[in-house]
Amino acid sequence: MLTQLILNAFISASIYILIAVSFTIIFRVVRFFHFTHAVIFTAGAYFVFFLRMELSFPFLIAVPTAIFASALLGCLIELTIYRSLRAKSTPPLVMLLVSLGIYIVLQNIISIAFGDDTKIIRSNLITEGFNLFGARITFIQGLTICTTIILLLLLVLFLKITRTGKAIRAVSSDPELAAISGIESSRIIIWAFAIGSAICGLAGILLSFDVGMTPTMGLTALMMGLVVAIIGGLANVSGIVLGGLLLGLAQQLGIWKFGAEWQDAIAFGILLGFLIVKPQGILGKNTKKATI
Repeated sequence: MLTQLILNAFISASIYILIAVSFTIIFRVVRFFHFTHAVIFTAGAYFVFFLRMELSFPFLIAVPTAIFASALLGCLIELTIYRSLRAKSTPPLVMLLVSLGIYIVLQNIISIAFGDDTKIIRSNLITEGFNLFGARITFIQGLTICTTIILLLLLVLFLKITRTGKAIRAVSSDPELAAISGIESSRIIIWAFAIGSAICGLAGILLSFDVGMTPTMGLTALMMGLVVAIIGGLANVSGIVLGGLLLGLAQQLGIWKFGAEWQDAIAFGILLGFLIVKPQGILGKNTKKATI
């Protein structure tokens, strides 16, 4: 039982971590709550469903195409809506409301196009599972965990080694200083939307292979990802990983003891506790005021 709980926690945490990291990449460069990120998560799954079930694309083509389409959708939202609003110095609260409006519109478009019922992608990826140290895990669940680990390693290397990655970190840390240094923030924001949206779309695809998809699934996923991002520390990938594992384990223990209906309450209870006791997150640092 304990092994199964821990394994389930890793599976849940993998999706949460992907959403949290992808959200954080965008949030730290634009500095407002990108609510539309929830529908990017959903769109990734439905892109695969459309390409695979309607157009009969093989998975090796459908999945990469869907990830690219998710990145493209995020970039289009930035280029056509957010950029013009930022040029007018639109307050973050208004940007949040605009983002919420875009989410509602796109989510309803998905509902009209595909219906509100749960969709399943039939494939040989859906198997009964196999035994791992006394616990059961399916191929897609194992793939989800492995994909998350590989993506995190690649992302950390990208941010630390590549010129674009360093520019993203610079804009995230201090946009004004980055601009003085010659970094074009608009180009970096596009990169952040492309990377964040691609990772988010992939997370939606992985979850849809495991449990199916609905037009509203992105909202719950985004809320859990946001909880992980906050309790882990928005500026720290390692903290986000720890936050995801903490939330995943707490939810699985809660489901075991109290039932599945308590998992959202557990998540936001943990969030509230961190906001009161350690608002900077697990590995976050206290900010200090400097006087000159």
